[in-house]
Amino acid sequence: MAGPTTARRGEKKSPSGPPSAPEERGRRFRWARTPLRAPGRRGLIIITVCAVLLGAFGAWAFYASDWLRLERVKATGTGVLTPREVVDAADAPMNAPLISVDTDALAHRLRARLPRIKSVDVERSWPHTIGLKVTERTPELVMRAGGKFVEVDAEGVRFATVTAAPKGVPLLEMAVSHAPSPERFGVDRLRRAAVQVAQDLPPAVRKDVRKVRVRSYDSVTLELAGGRTVAWGSSEQGAEKAKVLAALLKAARDARHFDISVPSAPAVSGS
Repeated sequence: MAGPTTARRGEKKSPSGPPSAPEERGRRFRWARTPLRAPGRRGLIIITVCAVLLGAFGAWAFYASDWLRLERVKATGTGVLTPREVVDAADAPMNAPLISVDTDALAHRLRARLPRIKSVDVERSWPHTIGLKVTERTPELVMRAGGKFVEVDAEGVRFATVTAAPKGVPLLEMAVSHAPSPERFGVDRLRRAAVQVAQDLPPAVRKDVRKVRVRSYDSVTLELAGGRTVAWGSSEQGAEKAKVLAALLKAARDARHFDISVPSAPAVSGS
């Protein structure tokens, strides 16, 4: 016969003793805040001495030591000019402290000695180098000067004299001694107007231009390959005139003279 123990075998025994406390999920850490204190008199003295020593060391390193002196000048961006020409014209103070080199003076000296240079960026490259990044002027037209040629850039600036005219650059002929209103349309302005005409031409037309002749502000004439001529008129409405001329050259291949001074009413003559 089974005793009471057997009869209650399926019952769960209640735990004895006090209930256990729930497990802690994690501890919370709190950072201790340390109050900031102003340095005392001794600390201020130490900080001041260190700052003075650091400044003195920096001044010595930049101006008196051999660590940061100019030892090399490098020129880039040249085309017609050579890097050697640019470096020689810059005349940088070699072995001087790099920080004391006057970069503006170098740029001014280069533009004065080499007019072909349109702009130049002068940069320090630590610890021993000055870099000269050059942008050269390019000729839009050339003018005769004795047996040589003077190059004229996109701004109408005469910047260099060469013995031979650059290939593909039209010749500019100025005949303005009796031009009307010279006080208003001076030679410099007329030269810029001629350059503007050349720039307005599309490449397909420009390659055939041999000469740009200027007589006055409203009398610009082009001479093309094969003896053809173009009465351009003034430099105004240049883009529209260039389109009309390009169309006429294709439509009237045998024509010898084109008048586009009034682009809305062009005229063609000769055969």
